[in-house]
Amino acid sequence: MSDSPAAAPPVPRTRFEEKVGHPPGLFFLFFTEMWERFSYYGMRGLLVLYMVNYLFVEQRQVRQGSEETIAGDPGSVIGLDAIRSVLEAIFGPLEIQPLASQLYGLYTGLVYLTPVLGGYFADKYLGQRKTVFLGGILMAIGHFLMASEAMFFIALLFLIFGNGFFKPNISTQVGGLYPEGDHRRDRAFSIFYVGINLGAFLSNLVCGTLAAVYGWHYGFGAAGIGMMAGLVIYTIGQRHLAPDNLTQRKAAHVEKKSEPLTPDEWRRVLALAALCGLNVVFWAVYEQQGNTMQLWADEKTIWPTILGFTIPSTWFQSFNPFVIMLGTPLLIGFWAWQEKRGKEPSSVAKMAIGSIVLGLSFLVMVAGAQVVGEGQGSLFWPLACTLMLTVGELYLSPVGLSLVTKVAPVRIVSLMMGVWFLSSFLGNYLSGLIGSFYGVMPKEMFFAMLTMLGVATGLAMWAFNKPLKRALGHEV
Repeated sequence: MSDSPAAAPPVPRTRFEEKVGHPPGLFFLFFTEMWERFSYYGMRGLLVLYMVNYLFVEQRQVRQGSEETIAGDPGSVIGLDAIRSVLEAIFGPLEIQPLASQLYGLYTGLVYLTPVLGGYFADKYLGQRKTVFLGGILMAIGHFLMASEAMFFIALLFLIFGNGFFKPNISTQVGGLYPEGDHRRDRAFSIFYVGINLGAFLSNLVCGTLAAVYGWHYGFGAAGIGMMAGLVIYTIGQRHLAPDNLTQRKAAHVEKKSEPLTPDEWRRVLALAALCGLNVVFWAVYEQQGNTMQLWADEKTIWPTILGFTIPSTWFQSFNPFVIMLGTPLLIGFWAWQEKRGKEPSSVAKMAIGSIVLGLSFLVMVAGAQVVGEGQGSLFWPLACTLMLTVGELYLSPVGLSLVTKVAPVRIVSLMMGVWFLSSFLGNYLSGLIGSFYGVMPKEMFFAMLTMLGVATGLAMWAFNKPLKRALGHEV
């Protein structure tokens, strides 16, 4: 029996879609994801600084960036001694910064491992809608638990599993709004990606400022409120979404035990898996912006003071999504211009370009490290690096999301979206391991290492462009 959901019609066409060009469900998913990313990036932007300057030290910053301190007790954090002993058994003694970097990598990595579980549960048992809602509730609980220092690692567990249920299933619902072969799908994912980055942009302006003005826990609390706002919007927009793949199979009386994958489907699965493997190093380099680049922004960057208010270093995390929001329509227009001339790169070629640009962006930081030396320097260095880095991201990340929904077998599309995020798991963990060298290597050598890793990955993708395109089909 064939995979009937592949032939299912999209959501009914509405007057809104005729005027705007996209179904209303896209914009409900846009704002749901915007608030979820607000919560995630608001917490992530504070995470390393919170561990280094508050949670794991005996003299704690009262507020982010404040010179006022209070006595702290790292031993009160449940599980810290056990986790630290495990890491030190593998990597040797760890000072606070390398320990925080390792934990940052583990957290952001596991956030992208659990989507495999979330995709499996959605495809087999719960359906995408219920799984998204469950994930949102778990994440909101995690954010609110961050109010307790002792519950830090328990809060991270809620966030990790909540994100795993939420993330793959919100993305696959975007693809479900469009019929097979609809050219609007790539552009829909670029619009959706703007929602992701609108949330990321606002998060650090709000959460970072609250942490700097009122205290760390106000920033984390705002992240939890953002997650709840996303769930409200998602609930309101249910009638505008396509039926779950699981619901469609039940309506078509497809047995739970579907047929094995065909040889063509297996080729597509294996090709996607190979591409995910190449993405690992990309994400390891990219995620330095929330780890070592945030430390650079906090410790080695002079932030301006406007009307007596010194801009918090956490605002640095908002520059990347700001560039994405401005750059996405420009890049879509550029691709459309290339398409008219028959020169638009394939999806895999775009991803290769993205990785090369990512690597080259850190040449800016090599120069910056030489200029700044042991002191502090201009905002130009981290912002110029991030500007280039973001162009690389736009060539790879939304294109990859769209690619998965186009070529993955429909009955395992959420699972394959989870596999896509699995590359982010490995990459994020590797980012923590790489980041642990930040404090022991000369800074220019550290950033030069990132350059070499990014460029080498892009060249590898370019070399595999033709064989991957043959395996994935002409639609890529």
